[in-house]
Amino acid sequence: MVLKLSGEVLAGERGYGLDPAAVRAVCAEIAGVHRLGVGVGVVIGGGNIFRGAQPGETGIDRVAGDQMGMLATVVNALALQCRLEALGIPTRVQTAFSIPSFAEPYIRRRAVRHLEKQRVVIFAGGTGSPYFSTDTAAALRAAEIGADAVLKGTKVDGVYDKDPVRHPDARRFERLTHREALDRGLRVMDATAIALCMENRTPIVVFALGRPGNARRACRGEPVGTLVEDGMREDRPRTSRARGARRRG
Repeated sequence: MVLKLSGEVLAGERGYGLDPAAVRAVCAEIAGVHRLGVGVGVVIGGGNIFRGAQPGETGIDRVAGDQMGMLATVVNALALQCRLEALGIPTRVQTAFSIPSFAEPYIRRRAVRHLEKQRVVIFAGGTGSPYFSTDTAAALRAAEIGADAVLKGTKVDGVYDKDPVRHPDARRFERLTHREALDRGLRVMDATAIALCMENRTPIVVFALGRPGNARRACRGEPVGTLVEDGMREDRPRTSRARGARRRG
């Protein structure tokens, strides 16, 4: 599977940069999945260091801003690699652009071989092109390596019809189709990523990463967060009240 992480999850309470406790917690989740015998690819964002889509105030143009964001993902990938290897988990970092002194270039066959050898592969650098998010990079890598699912670890426990932090009456979707997510404009992943997953029939599981063991539960097929998948379902999505959903996890 491919685990998509935002850079912000590594910032912890600081909200910026790398928080050691947050890095340890994220790596403990990855290690837990790896120990199930699941092949794990990780796509990491860089928003804890620089958000490429929001460079306007500094006078940096969009292309340069996105390139800076890609470099930020490499910083995060190296941090994950160091911590995972301290836990005894073999890893490889592959980048979408060439930084041979730091990491391997992304080569699909090599990535698949690493996974076959039970190495965690951390995909950095997004897609290597501006104007594409790390969500899209996760969907792309999942398609390329033939992943069974994309797991998106977030700060909330699934997909809601509106922001559950600001709206106590927000409803959480337990299951959706890719098409429903696109048509409703729900913030599962960006539209390009959802469309790519839909085309390749790749399920997406959106779950709260901050709850220990959730990544393992998602890999086991337990009902964690929101499942976005292909196929026929009821006309109306099953939902849960925001507060009840947060209690159940």
